[in-house]
Amino acid sequence: QITVTQSPAVKAVLPGQTVSMSCKTSTAVHNNNHIAWYLQKPGEAPKLLIRYATTRASGIPDRFSGSGSGSDFTLTISGVQAEDAGDYYCQSYHEISSWFSTKRMEIFHLLLSCLLLDGDMSGYSCVVLF
Repeated sequence: QITVTQSPAVKAVLPGQTVSMSCKTSTAVHNNNHIAWYLQKPGEAPKLLIRYATTRASGIPDRFSGSGSGSDFTLTISGVQAEDAGDYYCQSYHEISSWFSTKRMEIFHLLLSCLLLDGDMSGYSCVVLF
């Protein structure tokens, strides 16, 4: 069984700050780089941000960057903007080979939930990691 862990547990940031989230798998991903990052906004389908650990998808701003290899990966948002609010996921792909078969597994895991605050905090956003 492959497990995914995340960190930190909770963190709040203001617009313009940098936030990182970690995706760690108990077994190395396929080719050491088969991990993707997605952002899902309410009522919308998940949007691909990063593929193959470090490659930004078309049209994704360069404030989003991915790093890591093997079983330890990080998504960093440099200069968080209000529009970055949403749910962040990492997706890992694994192939586990034995002498008789190859087991393929994909794990789609919630990493971060962004909470946009209004009212007294108008103009600020809070990114909360769960």
